[in-house]
Amino acid sequence: MEWWQAVVLGLAEGITEYLPISSTGHLILASSLLGLRTPENAEALATFEIAIQGGAILAVLGLYRHRVPQTWNGLMGRDPAGRRLLVNLVLAFLPAALLGPLLDDPIEAHLFRAPTVLAALLVGGLWMLWLGRRGPAGERTVDSLDGRTALLIGLFQCVAMWPGTSRSMMTIAGGVLLGLRARDAAEFSFLLGVPTLGAACVFKLAKNLLGDGPNLFAQLGAAPVAIGFAVAAVSAAVAVHWLVGFLSRHGLAPFGWYRIALTLLLAALSTAGAIEIGL
Repeated sequence: MEWWQAVVLGLAEGITEYLPISSTGHLILASSLLGLRTPENAEALATFEIAIQGGAILAVLGLYRHRVPQTWNGLMGRDPAGRRLLVNLVLAFLPAALLGPLLDDPIEAHLFRAPTVLAALLVGGLWMLWLGRRGPAGERTVDSLDGRTALLIGLFQCVAMWPGTSRSMMTIAGGVLLGLRARDAAEFSFLLGVPTLGAACVFKLAKNLLGDGPNLFAQLGAAPVAIGFAVAAVSAAVAVHWLVGFLSRHGLAPFGWYRIALTLLLAALSTAGAIEIGL
């Protein structure tokens, strides 16, 4: 992998990780357009596409640094609101923690392909347009969230194991459906991403590094991996800061239109032979 390709993928990850448009889907499509998806490095590339999510985790930890001591104080019994937030994050994380390892191999074998990503982008876009027609979001906040609602948001998150669906879309839209304000649904989605993405990064890296074949550093290069991680962290911080205000003003519908337009454009260009994305 060349350094500029790592920059492109780092930007794709950082900008799209917390936007409801699917970072994994964009990474799969981007790597396909860059000609990186070959049978020889498919496993290393899939690991890279998960590992650079660590950069996005750092961005959220920096932007929501007040929440980290709050949850710690809650764990120590010194902050009831922090304890409630911590319990809710654990409940929302549990479904993905249980299903993720079981479904990792079949998902990577059958769904990490451009056609399935485009299908998920299209369906997700239509769903967000439907949500936009339901009217305004609710009035509940992150601090008023209960355990049952947190667990339901965690179940929504599991749908995003299908690449192209978007973890952010499912958790933000799920939160809005369950009565949260759009900005609070986004904040809970960002915070939930820390354990979810962190666990996925550790799992995929350990699986790749401890496997029998060459690891991603040997196949893609240590420097490009580091560059992709750093670019993802910076671009994710910018994207998260922008998204909260945008959702409050415009809701989810613009992202639905974007997903639909991107799907139709790429499908049309591929059908015409202008690009090759594996359709």
